[in-house]
Amino acid sequence: MNYAIIEAGGKQFWIEPGKFYDIDYIPLQPGDNISFNRVLLVNLEGKLSIGYPCINNMNIEGTILRHFKDKKIIVYKDKPKKQARSKRGFRKLVTRVKISNFNMN
Repeated sequence: MNYAIIEAGGKQFWIEPGKFYDIDYIPLQPGDNISFNRVLLVNLEGKLSIGYPCINNMNIEGTILRHFKDKKIIVYKDKPKKQARSKRGFRKLVTRVKISNFNMN
């Protein structure tokens, strides 16, 4: 089983080739190729490589599938004894990326 742990958008993702993942918005068009260089850990055919903090000669390629808004988060604020309440919703933009393969440089 091949997998890797990458850092994208300030978060870490456990990824596998052939699957898609939702990460923070990337300003590219759907269909464009993207390369992730911040690879923290890689397991290729049972060989485990760990970076300190990143693996230098490794990048991961993927394709942008689409952009959409994530599910809504409700932000509710209440000030006690003042009868002041506010309720807002927020939906962040995310990008769906399909991972194609792992490359060693």
